[in-house]
Amino acid sequence: MINFESRGCIFPAFLFDIMFRTKNQDQINAALKNTLMEHLSIKVSEIGDNFICAEMPVGPTVHQPMGYLHGGATLALAESIGSMASFLLIDPEKFSVFGLEVNANHIRSKKEGIVTAKATPIHIGSTTHVWDIKIVDEKEKLISIVRMTNIVVNAKK
Repeated sequence: MINFESRGCIFPAFLFDIMFRTKNQDQINAALKNTLMEHLSIKVSEIGDNFICAEMPVGPTVHQPMGYLHGGATLALAESIGSMASFLLIDPEKFSVFGLEVNANHIRSKKEGIVTAKATPIHIGSTTHVWDIKIVDEKEKLISIVRMTNIVVNAKK
């Protein structure tokens, strides 16, 4: 394992396998209280060696006026899971993670049900993390493709 101690990133050298600090979904979901994620009912649903997934229900809370899933809600889901993924790779006592750029293509609309975002790493560097985030529905139909770049900075004391 390569340890980017200078920036607090823990990154195994072999094939972007992520060794998250915790794989306890309940612990992560409990930390989402009183946040946008709680308001949108976003919950971490799975954590693997090189990915993290979260689900969000689709209904009136996340609709745009025509009754379809709002693109902004989709991006909130993507940015939430991409940020969580980066956060789980750093030492939060020393560093913070912030979204630097997000790019999305909305492929299909959705009126109701559940959408799931899966974030996998494209690049894990000492100061930037780039995530590929695919959002699908219950039938694995692609809803959106998102690329997110996070920056790792020294934590303010």
